[in-house]
Amino acid sequence: IIHKGPRNDKYSVLLPTYNERENLPLIVWLLVKYFGESGYNYEIIVIDDGSPDGTLEIAEQLQKIYGEDKILLRPREKKLGLGTAYIHGIKHATGNFIFIMDADLSHHPKFIPEFIEKQKEGNYDLVSGTRYQGNGGVYGWDLRRKLISRGANFLTQVLLRPGASDLTGSFRLYKKKVLESLVERCVSKGYVFQMEMIVRARQLNYTIGEVPISFVDRVYGESKLGGNEIVSFVKGLLTLFATT
Repeated sequence: IIHKGPRNDKYSVLLPTYNERENLPLIVWLLVKYFGESGYNYEIIVIDDGSPDGTLEIAEQLQKIYGEDKILLRPREKKLGLGTAYIHGIKHATGNFIFIMDADLSHHPKFIPEFIEKQKEGNYDLVSGTRYQGNGGVYGWDLRRKLISRGANFLTQVLLRPGASDLTGSFRLYKKKVLESLVERCVSKGYVFQMEMIVRARQLNYTIGEVPISFVDRVYGESKLGGNEIVSFVKGLLTLFATT
């Protein structure tokens, strides 16, 4: 198998942000560090949904530091949700591969080279970071969150048999055209969206690689997965089950 070397491939990282002023400098610094060390070509696209805490101003400062070719700002007026943030981000991405991850540092950029290596190894259409395989783990999560997360994954496995062990995770690497075709088909909002992407990927027979990651609960700020999120998650799951 002849691999195109890192020279030809470019990785666009989509970072949807909402009130991530404390986390953004750190996540960007880590991304620059790990991409720089591994020698891959990259860009970071910050999609801020009108954060009242000044996340965008911080992003502008980071752009001055790292350069406009590396940090692209594609803000939107107000909070419009994850799915549309990805659609918005893809439009502006110049890479042939796209990373999606959270800006709140629950996903550590140190795993990025492993995602890239895994993708090349099997020429996978997408590579998903999984918290429940090998040495993947969840730090800083209380038991309730662990049970809910595992329960969510278990429910999905049983109902939808999507063939990836961690479906709520949002640390993933996609071939750009694969992500485009998936996003067009997805109807869910919020956390269910991540799951629907994997389910649809399975239906379309896309190949999925997995990388074990440790998942650190948000460094600053409360967790975004509240009780009502979980209810909507289960509802979304049942809708998916009914329609797939």
